[in-house]
Amino acid sequence: MSRPHSFFSFPHPANEVSSRLIAAGVVILAGLAVGLSQPWLAVALAVGYLGRVAAGPRLSLLGQLVNRVVMPAFGNPRRPVAGPPKRFAQAIGLAFTASAATLWLGFGLEGPAYGVLGALIGAALLEAALAFCLGCKVFGLLMQAGAIPASVCEECENWESRARRAAPVREDDPGAEGRLLRPSSSAAGRA
Repeated sequence: MSRPHSFFSFPHPANEVSSRLIAAGVVILAGLAVGLSQPWLAVALAVGYLGRVAAGPRLSLLGQLVNRVVMPAFGNPRRPVAGPPKRFAQAIGLAFTASAATLWLGFGLEGPAYGVLGALIGAALLEAALAFCLGCKVFGLLMQAGAIPASVCEECENWESRARRAAPVREDDPGAEGRLLRPSSSAAGRA
C-alpha cells in the first residue's frame, strides 16, 4: 500500500549511490571541521542531517548538490535500497553532529567534539568507500530485537535480494542467472 507523497518524507526506496556520495561529502566537511578547527562546520553538518531526516535530500544543501549536480554528471546511477534504515542512519548522524556542535560551541570542549566527529568520519567513510551503512546495520539489529516494529519497514526484509533480482545486470556478471540482462560494455563493443 502506498502512502500519499508528503514533503516531509524520506525516499523509499532510497538510492545507495546518492547516499554514498552524501557520505563522502560528510567525510570531507567533518574532516575540514576538525582539521581547520571550524565549529560552524559541525553546526552546518547537523543542519544538513536534520534536513535529511525530516525530508530526505530536499532540505539538505549537500543532498541537493549530490542529486542535482554530481549524480547527473555520472549519468544518474541508481541502486535502490530500503529507505527506513537510511533515514535511521541519518538520525544517528544528526545525534553525532548535534553532540559535537554542542560540546564544541556550548561547552568549549574541542577535544571531545573532535572525538565525536572522528567517529562520524569513520562511519561515513565506511558508507562512502565500502557501502557499509553502520546505522543501517544497527537498524536491522534493533528490528530483530523487536525494538523497532516490523511495520516500520515491512519491505526491508530481503530488500537487497529482491533489488538484485529486479535490477538489470550485465551479461558478464557471474550472479546474473535468471535476471534481466543488459549487454556488457565489451559485448556492446563487439556488436
